Amino acid sequence: MSCEHLICAACAGPVVEGRCPVCREGRAKVHHHGFFGLPPAVIALTVILALALLALKHVSG
Repeated sequence: MSCEHLICAACAGPVVEGRCPVCREGRAKVHHHGFFGLPPAVIALTVILALALLALKHVSG
């Protein structure tokens, strides 16, 4: 979904411009940013790499 064509009920402006707090909140909900603003795929990859490193350390140590 994109916020390009959404109109804010509070200020009647395009949500994509983020003119008011309601627009900015709506835009953030549409774009689903994860933890610390990182995409969920990056977070998942980091967790997988950390687990792999721990497993290698356990096997070799």
